[in-house]
Amino acid sequence: MKSIIKEHAPLLIAYSGGVDSTLLAVITKETIGAENMHCVLVDGPEVPRRAVKAAINQSEYLKIPLTVREGVPLSYELQRTNPHDRCRHCKLGTYPILQQIADETGCTYIADGANASDIGEHRPGIEAFSSCGVIHPFIMAGITKLDIREIAKSRDLPFWDTPSSACLYSRIPYGEEITGEKLRMIEKGEDMLHDIGITQARVRHHGAIARIEVLPKEMERIISHREQIHSFFKNIGFSYTTLDLKGYRSGSMDEVLKPSS
Repeated sequence: MKSIIKEHAPLLIAYSGGVDSTLLAVITKETIGAENMHCVLVDGPEVPRRAVKAAINQSEYLKIPLTVREGVPLSYELQRTNPHDRCRHCKLGTYPILQQIADETGCTYIADGANASDIGEHRPGIEAFSSCGVIHPFIMAGITKLDIREIAKSRDLPFWDTPSSACLYSRIPYGEEITGEKLRMIEKGEDMLHDIGITQARVRHHGAIARIEVLPKEMERIISHREQIHSFFKNIGFSYTTLDLKGYRSGSMDEVLKPSS
C-alpha cells in the first residue's frame, strides 16, 4: 500500500475520522510526508455532529492536515425518492468539492478509505468514486476491515477500535422521504444511546417506530435502560421503540434488496 501511495503522490484523502480513512491518512503522512498530502472532511446534514467533532479532534491529535468543507445537500427529488443508489448520487456530488480542494492544495490524486471487505456489498458510492478517478489504496492492496483494525492496533493508534459509522441517510428505508426532522430524531436517539454506554448503535427510522440495532452483548444494557430509552425516544417523536433481535449489522437497510438469510 505504501508503494501505491508513493505512486499517487501528492494525495488528497476523503476523510471521515473513521478507522479506515484515519489509518490511510496516518500511513500516507508517514510515507510521503504531511507536505505531500491533505485530508478533506465534507460536512453535511447526513454527518452526525458528534462524528464531525471527533474527526477534527483526531486530526489535530495526529497532526494530519485537514480542511472541513460544506457539502452539497441532496436535491429535492433525491430527498423525496431516496433511491437505493442514493450513495452514488451523494458521491458524485461530493467529488467536485474534493477535486477543487485537490487543485487548491496541489494534490494529483484523490483517495478514500474503502477496503477489500466492501467488495461484494451494496456500495454504489465506491463505484461512483471509481468512475471519477478516485483511488482506493486498501482495496488495491487487498487490505480488509479486519486487517485495518489489526494494523492500527499493532501501532498503538488510539482509534483502532472506533465503532463503524455511516451517514444518517442510511437509517431511513429506501423509498421513504429524507427530512431534516427524521435526521434530527435519529441523531438525538443515537447520541442518547452512546451516552448510556452503548458503543455501536443504529436508530433505524420506520415512521413512528424506532428500530434500535446494537451489538448482541449490549442488548442487556438496552433492556436495563428500557424505561429511560422509551421515554426519551417518545419525547423526540417516536411513538414506538423496538430492539432488533438480530443485532447491529452494517447495511441492514440493504436486506430488502436481496433474499434474506
